[in-house]
Amino acid sequence: MSSASTTSAIDAMVRPSIRALEPYRAARHDNSAGILLDANENPYASAGEPALNRYPDPRQNRLRARLAGLVGVRQENVFVGVGSDEAIDLLMRIFCEPARDAILVAEPTYGMYRVAAALNNIAVRGVPLVQGTFGLDLPAMLSAVEERTRLIFCCSPNNPTGNLLAVDDLLALCERSGCIVVVDEAYIEFASRGSMAALVNDIPNLVVLRTLSKAWGLAGLRLGYAVAQPGIVSWLMNVKPPYNVGSLVACTALAALEDVGRERAQVAAIVAERERLAAGLAKLRGVLCVHPSDANFLLVRFANAAAVHAELRERGLIVRDRSGEPGLAGALRITVGTPAENTALLNALLEIDA
Repeated sequence: MSSASTTSAIDAMVRPSIRALEPYRAARHDNSAGILLDANENPYASAGEPALNRYPDPRQNRLRARLAGLVGVRQENVFVGVGSDEAIDLLMRIFCEPARDAILVAEPTYGMYRVAAALNNIAVRGVPLVQGTFGLDLPAMLSAVEERTRLIFCCSPNNPTGNLLAVDDLLALCERSGCIVVVDEAYIEFASRGSMAALVNDIPNLVVLRTLSKAWGLAGLRLGYAVAQPGIVSWLMNVKPPYNVGSLVACTALAALEDVGRERAQVAAIVAERERLAAGLAKLRGVLCVHPSDANFLLVRFANAAAVHAELRERGLIVRDRSGEPGLAGALRITVGTPAENTALLNALLEIDA
């Protein structure tokens, strides 16, 4: 398929009202240097850098270029937003007609897919992951695709189960579903397999979500990004608020991204602690299963999850109860902490288990 026909096919999937939209053009789209008297800004610069009296770059050119280099794509393949959640919401706005279209999710998974769909008045159809392995049930996923299904969300490594989804299954979804397939890789830096981001120019209906919240330790910054073919990125840029990423956020992110060694060292430490924590949990009598994980957390099944959750909370140790989700009876999700935090957790569980 030629580049022009690929772009045309993606454009045809966009909501007609979005195709007809005249994007807001902010002052900083046109000029960012000179005597700037065009945006009703306060002319007096704030103390420190960057100067915050001026609006930020609405295209986030430096940040997008840096992230593109990080994942091995071009700048035009990268959209930057307020966490991955902004990209999730905008993809639904672009491709799904409210009260008519639908998305498909492989569950249990990240809850924001359903929340964003509800906010946009979009139907959700959930397909269970394979029990035991939490792999993608490809035949069931493809059977669930209907005429009005527009987006398929797959989280890999999956939250809350921690496992990677098979690349072949994800590629088959792209090839056979006729939908935009969104692979959420929030935890990919902790995994034994690399990202799918470099495939987006070869697979036009693939969108990969990434974040600085996990491996980069910048959850408070609220910065995520989507990697996709340029046509999809252009639609995201058209629909987003003009100044969705502030100057302080962009500058902080750029500074952090310069220290790749720090990020890799922390990932290695977390992965090592994940294995130590898993081994310690598996020795407890009250633990029924420690599921394999390629993320920075473990999904653990307890004989009495509710009691363990409450006892840990009494000791000031906070873990996430996932036992109410389909297929996760008795499961708690435990984030891998520092060595001291993990030791405190294991010691508390030993007392509870006694």
